[in-house]
Amino acid sequence: MDAEAPALDEIRAARARLGDLIAETPIWTWRGDEVERAAGSPPILKLELFQRTGSFKPRGALCNMLALAPDALKRGVTAMSAGNHAMAVAYAARALGTTAKVVMPKTANPARVEASRAYGAEVVLVDDVHAASARVQEIESTEGRAAIHPFEGRLTALGTATLGLELCAQAPDLGAIVVPIGGGGLCAGVAAAVKQLSPRTRVYGVEPEGADSMHRSFRSGKPERIEKVRTIADSLGAPYAAPYSFALCRRYLDDLVMVDDDQIRSAMKLLFRSAKLAVEPAGAASTAALCGPLRGRLEGQRVALIVCGANVDAMTFAACITS
Repeated sequence: MDAEAPALDEIRAARARLGDLIAETPIWTWRGDEVERAAGSPPILKLELFQRTGSFKPRGALCNMLALAPDALKRGVTAMSAGNHAMAVAYAARALGTTAKVVMPKTANPARVEASRAYGAEVVLVDDVHAASARVQEIESTEGRAAIHPFEGRLTALGTATLGLELCAQAPDLGAIVVPIGGGGLCAGVAAAVKQLSPRTRVYGVEPEGADSMHRSFRSGKPERIEKVRTIADSLGAPYAAPYSFALCRRYLDDLVMVDDDQIRSAMKLLFRSAKLAVEPAGAASTAALCGPLRGRLEGQRVALIVCGANVDAMTFAACITS
């Protein structure tokens, strides 16, 4: 399970190569009576919801696609996703002058399906994630398209590590950073970068209770699967952990915590009322952790929360904050 993390010179080179294909998303110190009562001190938000396509996903997708040989890139790419990764792969394919065929379950949010098409992808709808995986393998085999994994692999971690690199430059001397975990690709890269740049900064991962594959993996010492995803934070609903991202998370994370859907809803409401941000459930997970299981441990510290995405339609958002 030992895995070599991207080194700092590699991360800096990757950020330079990504250039204007991604945005350097801003940070903002979130002040106000309500948030300071709930969190114990004003947190710093890393506003990755302002990234291209509305989530952190283009960082990893682009790093994978930029590493393809020219003839492989010309043949195009494929990917499976319920939303954010599909949109990122579609955007990256268009930006690099190739094509994407993304496979999405029929239960995917229609707004994310249409957004993937708007970025230029051909969308294939299938019954569920198991069918999606099989269809991606078929497309890879028959069409010669390169499959871009939604969260696993060194190049994906290299891409997400650029977020950690940015954050440490924007907000030095952090006491802690809270990172959402789905499959672990975001947390693996961010934690690897942060621990090399600022070893004293503690890095916490947060999972929804209904998608706790990383918690199970930490307990057993190897990547584990879950039977079913049961959370409103669908962007964090990876059905399994994978070896490389698991290894980096196990190496670099200081701790894991879990939040339930009610805590996520409360965090969405708080972000909307106090920060004026309309985020998807996954984007509120780090806030939910700071206001919940991490509050006592991090009160009074200089803490950064990664707001990882905001790809949510108006009806879904309204249902979350009014339930």
